Amino acid sequence: MLEEWGIELAKGVGRLFLNPLLYWFIILVFVVGYKRIRRSRRTFGTKIFGVGDELSYTLGTSLLAGTFISIVFIGGGVVFSYQTLFLLSIVFILLSCTFRLTLLSPSYSVGIAYLLLLFLPLVIERQSFFKQSLFAETNFVGLSLLVGLFLIVEGFLLKQTKNAHTYPDLYLTRRGKWIGRHHLSKLAVIPFFTLIPTGTLEPFADYWPYVAINGETYGLILFPFVIGFDHIAKGTLPQKAAERLSRSTILHGLIVLFFAVGSIYVGWLATIAIGVAILGKELINYRYRITESQKRPYFPERDQGLAVLEIIPESPAARLDIMAGDTIKKVNGKQVDSIQTFYEALQYSGAFFKLELIDTRGEIRFVQSAFYEGEHHELGIVFVKPPFRH
Repeated sequence: MLEEWGIELAKGVGRLFLNPLLYWFIILVFVVGYKRIRRSRRTFGTKIFGVGDELSYTLGTSLLAGTFISIVFIGGGVVFSYQTLFLLSIVFILLSCTFRLTLLSPSYSVGIAYLLLLFLPLVIERQSFFKQSLFAETNFVGLSLLVGLFLIVEGFLLKQTKNAHTYPDLYLTRRGKWIGRHHLSKLAVIPFFTLIPTGTLEPFADYWPYVAINGETYGLILFPFVIGFDHIAKGTLPQKAAERLSRSTILHGLIVLFFAVGSIYVGWLATIAIGVAILGKELINYRYRITESQKRPYFPERDQGLAVLEIIPESPAARLDIMAGDTIKKVNGKQVDSIQTFYEALQYSGAFFKLELIDTRGEIRFVQSAFYEGEHHELGIVFVKPPFRH
């Protein structure tokens, strides 16, 4: 028996590399990163983060989540047909073609796949090109469990979003002033094992497989589930906005999971779970946008001092622990109220400089350092200012 499980695990990993979604995800990471870098150069005149930064802080959560969900699905005997996983992969690819990462929430990806699988049999029975039984064996209960669990994973990915890895941008207000904001953007792939209705694994208990489609033996497949999000923070620090969204998303996932578990016993609750997943996500996004729009901008052009919008990684400012949200008041004892006076004060500082700033807790802090050869000539600080023009 152990030998059979070992062989199926190896086959499951091999099937991962047959899924076009895996390769599309790699392409997507590069395209999203390239578009972000272009926007950064156009707005600020420099690249701030490299390609692939959307994956930062996701690996540990992805591996833990994939392992946990694999144990739940294999232990519970959750089986998906090839057709279901193939359609889910197609939905992921089509949604990502918009490059709107928020559409890669499990609410939308699994929700759309669920609705398609619910109505496709009605369409197929009216034609003769495809087999009538193509989508007849769909595990709707398993899909509802999938969306609930992965919404919770999305919440934990949001919780791990840090100020140092969100992406600055500018927008022009109706009054003609430039305001800073941050994109809370992440992409993650969470590979998890699930059962498929072909293979050498035989049921080992009366309950197993518990949430199944027809089949006498089963195999394993490692499926690359993709999650993405992109929220804009302009009225609060990015990390605090992410924490607020995280709490709402985890609670949302738990509610969906409640209905999904209930659908094991009452099948139609699976459709309720999907409806709650889609409508709940729309409500969370709407409330977040309204709340942010009603707040005063957190990164405006200030009359006194300079608001730090972002710090370029591995720059002098990063070494000195200057952070987005800090306000620089003085350079070498001289008051600064514009970017021009800031750099003029730096030029006259010689080999050393000293900054007085107010941090995000409202406390005064002093930092000082020497200029080192090869370091960013502007200290690596991104300020709120009119967009860079070539």
